[in-house]
Amino acid sequence: MSKHKHHNMTDTENKEPQAFEQQETAAETVAPETQDSSAAEVEAETTGGEAPSELEQLREKCADLADRNLRMMAEFDNYRRRTNKEKLDLIKTAGEGIFRDMLPLIDDFERARQAMQQTSDIQSLREGIDLIYNKFVAFLEKNDVHAILTENADFNTEYHEAVTTFPAPSEELKGKVIDCTQRGYTLGDKVIRYAKVVVGE
Repeated sequence: MSKHKHHNMTDTENKEPQAFEQQETAAETVAPETQDSSAAEVEAETTGGEAPSELEQLREKCADLADRNLRMMAEFDNYRRRTNKEKLDLIKTAGEGIFRDMLPLIDDFERARQAMQQTSDIQSLREGIDLIYNKFVAFLEKNDVHAILTENADFNTEYHEAVTTFPAPSEELKGKVIDCTQRGYTLGDKVIRYAKVVVGE
C-alpha cells in the first residue's frame, strides 16, 4: 500500500514540471501575437484610429486652405491699397470740373476790364457786368448752389443770422427780415453760408 502511494506521488511530481513547461511554451507562443496587438492599439491611439492615407489627405487639405487664405489676404490688401489711391485721386480732382467751368467767367471779367479802359459808355459797361453776374448765378445754380431768400421772409435761424434788430415799420413786418446785409447760400440741402439780416421788432 505504501509503495502504491509513493508511486502516485512520484507521477504527480513528474507531471507538475511537465505542465509548467507546457504553460511556458503556450505563453511564449501567444506573447508575440499579444505584443503585435498591443502595438497596433498604441498606434491606433496615437493616430486617432485613422489610416495614414486619411491623415495625409487632411494635411493636404490644411495646406490648401492655408494657401487660399494667404491668397485672399493678398488680394484684399491690393484691393484696399487700390481703393485708397482712388479716394485720394478723387479728393485731389473733385474740384477740377468746377474750376474748369469758372474759367469762362474769368475770361468775361478780363474783357470787361479791357472795355472799361477803352470806352466811356457807362450803359454798355453796366450791361456787360449784368451779363457776367447772370452767367455766374447760372453757374452756381448748375452746381446746386442757391441763394437764400430773405425779402419779406420770416426770420428762420436755420437760414438767417440776425446782425441786428430794427423797429418794424408795420405790424406785419414784426419778426420778419426787413433787410439783408449779406446774402446766404445753400449747397443742396446744406447751408454753406447764413444770410446776415436785420429783423423787425
